Amino acid sequence: MKQLLGILVFFLAFSLSGNDVTAQVKNPVDWNYTAVKKGSNFEVVITATLKKPWHIYSQNTGKAGPIPTNITFGKNPLVTLVGKVKETGKLEKTFDKNFQTDVLSYANKVVFTQVVKVPAGVKTNITGTVEYMVCDDEQCLPPTKKSFDIKLQ
Repeated sequence: MKQLLGILVFFLAFSLSGNDVTAQVKNPVDWNYTAVKKGSNFEVVITATLKKPWHIYSQNTGKAGPIPTNITFGKNPLVTLVGKVKETGKLEKTFDKNFQTDVLSYANKVVFTQVVKVPAGVKTNITGTVEYMVCDDEQCLPPTKKSFDIKLQ
C-alpha cells in the first residue's frame, strides 16, 4: 500500500506541476529476447536498452519504492526453470526522495538471464511477461507489461 501511495503521490506532483508524464518519451526502453544453447540447457536472455536519462528498477529494489522489474514465465511442461532470473549491468543504489527509500536501478542497459532445461532434441517456445517501471530525474511512467515468445531450438 505504501508503494502504491508513493507512486500516486509522485504522479500527482508532476501532473499538478504541468508536466505531462507520457508526452516526452512514450517508450524509453527497447527490449530484445533471445535464447542461447549452453550444453543441455538454454540461457533465455532478455535485454533492456534504455534511452538517456531513463532508468529501470532492479528485481530487488524492495517493496517500499517503485515497481521492481518482474519477469514471469508461462507454463510449459517441456521447460524447467533452473534457478532464478539473474540481472547483469551497472547497478546503481540511490536514495529516492519521492519514495523516501533507497532504490536499485540500471541506466543504459541491463540483461536478465534465466537458465532453462528442455529435453534433448525437443523444439519448443518459452513465453512470459516483463513488468517494469522507468523513471528519469523528473518523471516516472506508469508500470508497463511486455509479453515475449522465445524459440528454444
